Amino acid sequence: MRSFRTELENEIVEKDILDLEKKIRLFHEGNIDDDKFRSLRLARGVYGQRQAGVQMIRIKIPYGKLTTRQLNRICEVSDQYSNGKLHITTRQDIQIHYVSLDDSPALWSELEKDEVTLREACGNTVRNITASEKAGIDPNEPFDVTPYAHAAFEYFLRNPICQEMGRKFKIAFSSSESDTAFAFIHDVGAIPVVKTVDGKEVRGFKVLIGGGLGAQPYMAETAYEFLEEEKLIPFTEALVRVFDRFGERNRRMKARMKFLLQDIGKEELLRLAEEERLALKNQEIWVDRSKVDSVVLPKEHTSVEVEILDQKKYDKWLNANVFEQKQKGFFGVLVRLQLGNFDTATARKLIKIVEKYTADDIRLTIRQGLLLKFISKEDLPALFNELDAIGFAEPGYDTTTDITACPGTDTCVLGISSSTGIARVLEDLIKVEYPDLITDDTFKIKISGCPNACGQHTIAQFGIHGSSLRNKENKMQLPAAQILLGGGFDGNGNPHIADKVIKIPSKRIEDAFRSIVDDYDQNSTEGEYYVDYYKRQGKDYFYELLKPLHSLENLEPSDYLDWYTQDDKFQLHKAVGECAGVIIDLVQTLIFEAEEKVGWSEEAFKKGLFADSVYHAYAGYVSAAKALLLDKKVKLNSQATVINRFAEHYDERFNFAEGTFVDHVLRINKNEPTEEFAALYLSEAKVFLNDVSELRKQDLAATEA
Repeated sequence: MRSFRTELENEIVEKDILDLEKKIRLFHEGNIDDDKFRSLRLARGVYGQRQAGVQMIRIKIPYGKLTTRQLNRICEVSDQYSNGKLHITTRQDIQIHYVSLDDSPALWSELEKDEVTLREACGNTVRNITASEKAGIDPNEPFDVTPYAHAAFEYFLRNPICQEMGRKFKIAFSSSESDTAFAFIHDVGAIPVVKTVDGKEVRGFKVLIGGGLGAQPYMAETAYEFLEEEKLIPFTEALVRVFDRFGERNRRMKARMKFLLQDIGKEELLRLAEEERLALKNQEIWVDRSKVDSVVLPKEHTSVEVEILDQKKYDKWLNANVFEQKQKGFFGVLVRLQLGNFDTATARKLIKIVEKYTADDIRLTIRQGLLLKFISKEDLPALFNELDAIGFAEPGYDTTTDITACPGTDTCVLGISSSTGIARVLEDLIKVEYPDLITDDTFKIKISGCPNACGQHTIAQFGIHGSSLRNKENKMQLPAAQILLGGGFDGNGNPHIADKVIKIPSKRIEDAFRSIVDDYDQNSTEGEYYVDYYKRQGKDYFYELLKPLHSLENLEPSDYLDWYTQDDKFQLHKAVGECAGVIIDLVQTLIFEAEEKVGWSEEAFKKGLFADSVYHAYAGYVSAAKALLLDKKVKLNSQATVINRFAEHYDERFNFAEGTFVDHVLRINKNEPTEEFAALYLSEAKVFLNDVSELRKQDLAATEA
């Protein structure tokens, strides 16, 4: 894999890792507040784990693209710093668990040797940018979205506009209108479109905004039916800037862009984004498609005829896991992994198989599997045999038996009841009682350990999230499964959010699945999609169907135990999620943060990064203003509120040439980010910060007196 990094970029990465190491030391010494440190480490992929004293490390894999060198590097760090286990997420990341906090800088440094990063894999940032795994080889795609996903990843990584937002921000690229990357559940979703203008084909995107899952899912709204390709990243930047300024910051459950969209409406949101246009770093961004490596095909070899060791399984695999690419003569192979889990020993065997038969371009999928590309038809039998030998040739990718689930109570602090346990139970049930569903996609099953939807249960035909029930007779808690039905795509390709139908004891999930499948078999019409059948029957119909399973009469002792536990009494585990955590701002730290941000502004200015310099200075203004307002116990829920409230409380004590603090600060979107404006904005930010510090000292002195 060739490197596109400049010497400057390598210096930035090295500085970032050294900064994490320094902040860990300061945290151990008690010199950094726990909540502030949490924010810092999350933005560097270091996530607290359910088990005390260890961390989950999330490795950011843009649009799921891995080379064999990168996968081998990940294996090495997992073996050295963890337990040799790997987990693929629904955002095409790789997670490793049980890592010491003190080891995280060294682990990150090792990964960067092959340009693999942890930066902004967690926290209130632009998260990993996802894309359809088939992008580039999809027979139905208007064009390959991979270069655009890569360009967006590079553009927002370490970008000042998205380092301390109120919540996370998610972007996805689907390869075609079938929306296999689920653009409809993202803050920004892009679907490729080609239009003919004046006899020429013009590339662009249908752009969706404001989608999201979680406890209150919301379908994204269409911002543009067609936005020219060069305008996509600038528009996304404008939207991120609006979200950063106006997004909720106090009420964690209301801090996603979907709530801002609902509060102010699409028209106003787009108007605010348009207001940011002048201040953007680039008005147009034409994507350099050469920034994504061309496909490295396997070494030429003579295909050898082999004996299929399991013909029946091979035929099912060929039907369910293999498809012909748009590049004639080549095939893609999809690998189903149970719950997205595998180990480093198996991964190294896979690397040898890839080097022999496929392109050096492994794609992690949002369905927690793998895609191998550019396989010749003649090599399919041999590839099957070798994949089967390592457990990677199970038929049924993206079918009913290919269950999506988050780690849940295995490692996550938010897990309520076992998502992985339910997944294993249902997979075993399907294999024994409903074998036809192994290669059938009628029911997509998705499971989360809590309502937050990391397992995407709200867009499943059969969704489950972990919960609990309380038996009023004996006051005991028992693990429960909240069942959702009717999500996913209907027969016309339209997406739907699932309905919450009923909550039942977890140990009755098998009976619930049997009831749903048998009812559909008996009462649906020929070829009727399950989503359409669900809509036809209605939520009440299914509530009545499953209602007998809700009763807490005649419970067995085993009902009080979660799946795959024998002795542990079920207890409702409550914790604040780190992934969506909002920093608890302390007055005594905010002025220091403002000084730090103004320092970053100065560094950026010296490097000629004028747009970055302006935004860092803007962030310094907001932090300094917030410090004084919090000292007065003023309620603040967004950057916009900080700016407006500061004007109300302090305009008389400051002298702003523009008249008000609002006008003074919001010059950021009234001026182009030129060298002249950046110099002026930075110098005045320094003056303001000095004035705030002096005023703070005066107020403290007056209080003490």
